[in-house]
Amino acid sequence: MSASAPQPHRTAVAVIGLGSIGGVVAGCLLHADRHDVVACVRRPLERLTVERPEGTVEVNLRALTDPERATRVDWVLLATKAHHTASAAPWLTGLCGPSTRVAVLQNGIDHAARVAPFIGGATAVPVMVYFNGERLAPDRMRMRHVGGAADMEVANDPDGCALAQLLEGTPIGVQLIADFKTQAWRKLLVNAVANPVTCLTLRRQEVLRRQDIHALCLAVLEEAASVARADGAQVAPGEPAQTMAKLMTFGPELGTSMYFDRLAGRPLEVEALTGAIVAAGERLGIPTPLNGALLALLRAVSDGANA
Repeated sequence: MSASAPQPHRTAVAVIGLGSIGGVVAGCLLHADRHDVVACVRRPLERLTVERPEGTVEVNLRALTDPERATRVDWVLLATKAHHTASAAPWLTGLCGPSTRVAVLQNGIDHAARVAPFIGGATAVPVMVYFNGERLAPDRMRMRHVGGAADMEVANDPDGCALAQLLEGTPIGVQLIADFKTQAWRKLLVNAVANPVTCLTLRRQEVLRRQDIHALCLAVLEEAASVARADGAQVAPGEPAQTMAKLMTFGPELGTSMYFDRLAGRPLEVEALTGAIVAAGERLGIPTPLNGALLALLRAVSDGANA
């Protein structure tokens, strides 16, 4: 008998945050079955179901509930909300080593700085996520591709290329981009209106089609674009209108992360979105009165969830 062919190395992957984004990514990776995937969760789960345009999949799930049992892995996919990053510190301490890459699947413009205090010598890989994820139950997620664009964007560097390779064989499309800073601000422009408006009105993205709301969003975006340009992002004068045109291509039935968090009575990811715009405006000397008004309202809603 001839010797069996050696098995290819299976990358060790840990997913922190099994919500609308992390749950989809974990389910897709498990279904592709190219890597060894573990979910870091509060409560044990044995199976995970992901509804995808390519078809619903149900997979067995290996879950860890105790950070002290975590061992070093090749990749950590950090999919918590930005304001929960510090709470993931015990997991990151156990999972990260000098050769670990930490893909930060969060909103905002400061991914690497946000995780730096918690990952030691590991490498942060900022990621922009565009697919729409919805958590239907603790063990069931729904994924929708949005607007015909890539599902994720990463910098066109060795770490970004490695993440794209990690996700090969899944329906999650990854695009490599040259100017990550500008793209991060462009993503923040989308979130600067879609998240706050759906959250505050408790309506899905169909509300953006109202003429008065559309005009308000354009004014909010003009402020944010001025801050982005002052921060060095290559944001053209016409991009606020282009951002709204892009949002009009999204299905009106889609919700946003902030909308779903408010429905569930959870604190909002406000500081990484509207808060980041206002903070950058203050640092750079750019007035942001409309974003500041949204920030005050969103903080009040979020504080109510904490009460």
